[in-house]
Amino acid sequence: MASSLTWERAGSRLQLYLKLCKPRVVSLIVFTAVIGMFLAAPGMVQLKILLFATSGIALVAGAAAAVNCLVEQKIDAVMARTRARPLPRGELTSLQTLVFSGVLGGTGLLLLYRFINPLTMWLTLATFVGYAIVYTVILKPMTPQNIVIGGASGAMPPVLGWAAVTGEISYDALLLFLIIFAWTPPHFWSLALYRKHEYAKAGLPMLPVTHGDKFTRLHVLLYTLILVAVSLLPFATKMSGWPYLLSACVLGGIYLYYAVRIFVDYSDKLAQRAFRYSIVYLSALFAALLLDHWS
Repeated sequence: MASSLTWERAGSRLQLYLKLCKPRVVSLIVFTAVIGMFLAAPGMVQLKILLFATSGIALVAGAAAAVNCLVEQKIDAVMARTRARPLPRGELTSLQTLVFSGVLGGTGLLLLYRFINPLTMWLTLATFVGYAIVYTVILKPMTPQNIVIGGASGAMPPVLGWAAVTGEISYDALLLFLIIFAWTPPHFWSLALYRKHEYAKAGLPMLPVTHGDKFTRLHVLLYTLILVAVSLLPFATKMSGWPYLLSACVLGGIYLYYAVRIFVDYSDKLAQRAFRYSIVYLSALFAALLLDHWS
């Protein structure tokens, strides 16, 4: 009985630390990084590279998410979307979170340096600093353009994957970066539109709070147009072929439909659907890149 209770408590504790890592966010990060690895390889990615690069990137991404939770714990406490996280509920302390993040991130960087290459390690460290420090601490509470500028960190995973395989950064890797960079603003602004009252209560200068709904809806549309155009660049540069182009057009057309509807006939429910679709869009677009690469 005592042993069973001990294991149960250990499992509950582990779940709390796992929540700090934002598994759903990290899974998309890892997915795009792995796609970057496969796109960089003429054939299959070496198992050693796939294993250690994926593990290292995932660990550092989880550490960055934990730092984000640490810095924003007071903000998280007043937002319905985040108030159930371990820090606002008092289930973990700031010191525990900081130590956990340090161990997790340090382990990830060590794996990348020891088993992959120094370039990937340094790029991953720069991405960590960009998200956990530059975006979370400086940009997010300071400017409504936080998502645009801070999006550079979120766009790095496929570049990290590419560097893990090749030891360099190519133009094709930068195209992958550009796609996610263009995707980030309409993705997050859709969320900000239907959560604007929570962001206002938390004192965060998100675009709907500082410039209003109409201005934000226009920018969702404009950035979606930019995204659709950018998503065609892999075909234009002959990185990908016709199967990818067809996929990009269909996926982009659906996303553009949502963006137009948000601009013309907005509702919170529509913004929620657009936000959810944006995740499907990015995942499917990168999957299409990979399938085209293998075809």
